[in-house]
Amino acid sequence: MKIEILGTGCTKCKALEEAAKQAVAKSGKFAQIEKVEDIMKIMEYGVVSTPGLVIDGKVVSTGKLLSVDEIIALING
Repeated sequence: MKIEILGTGCTKCKALEEAAKQAVAKSGKFAQIEKVEDIMKIMEYGVVSTPGLVIDGKVVSTGKLLSVDEIIALING
């Protein structure tokens, strides 16, 4: 599983990255977490409001800071 955090480095983006790490740890699943700060790459996903959360190439959230439990629910799909 690949999880990408889309954002240019704002406070919410950093918080979402940390929440994603905690969610992966709590879920017991293996996931690669990658921070994407390149604005062109973010735009390729069609995301205009950061932070964005992408799981296995699919945008699942934009423009809000998700809780650890919300991210776990998305990981478990």
